[in-house]
Amino acid sequence: MAHDRPFRFAVHSSDAPDGPGWVAKARRIEELGFSTLMLRDHFDRQYGPIAAMAAAAAVTSRLRVGCLVFDNDYRHPLVLAKELATIDVLSGGRLEVGLGAGWMAPDYEQAGIPFDDPGVRVSRFEEAVRVVKGCFADGPFDFEGVHYTVRAHDAYPKPVQRPRPPLLVGGGGHRLLSFAAREADIVGLNPRRRSNAQWDDQNLPDATAEAADRKVGWIREAAGARYPEVQISVIVPFVVVTDDRDSFAKTVAASLEGSAGDVDLSPDNVLASPYVLAGTVEEICASLAERRERWDLSYVVFNDDALDAAAPIVERLAGT
Repeated sequence: MAHDRPFRFAVHSSDAPDGPGWVAKARRIEELGFSTLMLRDHFDRQYGPIAAMAAAAAVTSRLRVGCLVFDNDYRHPLVLAKELATIDVLSGGRLEVGLGAGWMAPDYEQAGIPFDDPGVRVSRFEEAVRVVKGCFADGPFDFEGVHYTVRAHDAYPKPVQRPRPPLLVGGGGHRLLSFAAREADIVGLNPRRRSNAQWDDQNLPDATAEAADRKVGWIREAAGARYPEVQISVIVPFVVVTDDRDSFAKTVAASLEGSAGDVDLSPDNVLASPYVLAGTVEEICASLAERRERWDLSYVVFNDDALDAAAPIVERLAGT
């Protein structure tokens, strides 16, 4: 019998050597059985996500496209909704909408965009989600908020997927995860960041299995009766196929010694983190099944540098 939360897999990517390279990448990701190609939304070395999503959709037939995630502060939500609805129409309903409040300070500095405190950014983002949903819905709508005002706008085009394309919202803290649980179709489980300055400044204590227990509890509580309909997603940046995962875990644990405060980052705890997959293909598949039972994690996102490592995992588990 099929599981009520079947596995889906996505690839998180941002670049290619050239246009033909991007086309080849999108087609290979589809051929390998991945559900979705996700872009990033930053001002560093990456393609513009909207154009790249549209190009990937145009050269594939089943692959879904999305962004993980659009920074709300870079585009007015009404403008973004129009672009996304157009992609959904032109792709025949293969769009996923990933939205976020924004976090990477260097982007804001380079663009001269004010980097407001987290509370303001999240409040603005919460309003933006309502605007995007209003644009996707039938008929004209009005919205009056602190940050956005929309008057009698009947957005065109309307997306093919009804009532709207799936909405993905990720978070690491209680407020964002609770909002995502109430409003999104897919909730992304993230470690809270220690810093807004760089990619690799990770908050290791917030990447443990115990932290995931706590966060999924928040999601369950906030989602209430709609929880069975909510997909839970995770980006797994560390994927290592090895016949000796114990040695791998010991090496990682030793390298992290003293960097996580009072949190026990033992080899066992390294392997238990939802953001680490290590072992043989069989062991990794078993780990994913265990995490689905513990946390309902069914939508797994790999970075594109793990494409070859992830391919046999996707082949075995996608749709099961």
